[in-house]
Amino acid sequence: MAETITQGVPALRIEGLRMVYHPGLFQRRKLALHGLDLEVPKGSIYGFLGQNGAGKTTTLKTLVGLQMPTAGRAWIFGTDIRESASRAKVGFMPENPYFYEYLTARETLDFYGRLAGMPRAERRRRGEYLLERFGLGHAKDGSMRDFSKGMRQRLGLAQAILNQPPLVLLDEPMSGLDPLGRRDIRNEILALRDAGCTVFFSSHILSDVADICDRVCILHEGRKVAEGRLPKLLGQRVLEVQMSASGVPKEGLHEAAKLARRAWHDGELYHLLLESEDLALKAKEAIERGGGTLRRLVPHHESLEEYFIRVTREGDVARLAGAEEGSAAPEAASAPGPRGGLGA
Repeated sequence: MAETITQGVPALRIEGLRMVYHPGLFQRRKLALHGLDLEVPKGSIYGFLGQNGAGKTTTLKTLVGLQMPTAGRAWIFGTDIRESASRAKVGFMPENPYFYEYLTARETLDFYGRLAGMPRAERRRRGEYLLERFGLGHAKDGSMRDFSKGMRQRLGLAQAILNQPPLVLLDEPMSGLDPLGRRDIRNEILALRDAGCTVFFSSHILSDVADICDRVCILHEGRKVAEGRLPKLLGQRVLEVQMSASGVPKEGLHEAAKLARRAWHDGELYHLLLESEDLALKAKEAIERGGGTLRRLVPHHESLEEYFIRVTREGDVARLAGAEEGSAAPEAASAPGPRGGLGA
């Protein structure tokens, strides 16, 4: 699939993407995206993160032509998304895949294969293969109305990759699934990357993102607040250090415990929870001076969940500070204006 793609061009590039919704007459406009910029490298798994309402689904719908942006541009493998040719390179799975209830799973994939212009023999061969691969072979001739949430999610992913597109866009692919279903979807996403496909998926299940993503973008209230490779974003920031020791006399433990946020004994070892590496080193020295033996010292680095909470809170603080500074003038995004334009 990668041979037909222009070399040196990113899988997806977005510049200044902005979306303003107009609910109705005399209602305040809603700013869903505020000048989004990002670039997705080919052959990567890219996590698009944010709370519900952050603008993730709006971005994905814009990329596949389901709605037009208020401003900004985007390109899929160098082709402007305003051109229908861009969508020939994309497989898309919405958050809640909808299928015609009167069709079987086999007929559903055949239908989508026809829409994609696949030859009859190819779409049938590919459909049979994907039904077996996603564990739906036993239900391929059953009615769609009998499919569970997990079965629909797997079928939704199957239709998204039916014609082997070089870019796959997935909107909350693991939402509502049990742990086994989430594991299966994660494994399929990894297999797509191994086959040379680029996967761009939105999620608010941060543990899944941390397990499989090469890069992430964090969206908060329509604004990008962080973007980059996970190791670089999380870095080596130490939030706390847990230390365990044995054979500590009362005097040595008392000196070390004064440095700790928390200290306790579990019947075998003394444990200390310290706020920094510097305090941990001082506590270690105190324990060893008192004749104790250090058994374990474990720094706790910032997780993706902790990083996500921190940067979104910082985004809230910055937004509120900006609102206070500009309180004399109404925000352009929220001021009522003529439908179809950004207003003054």
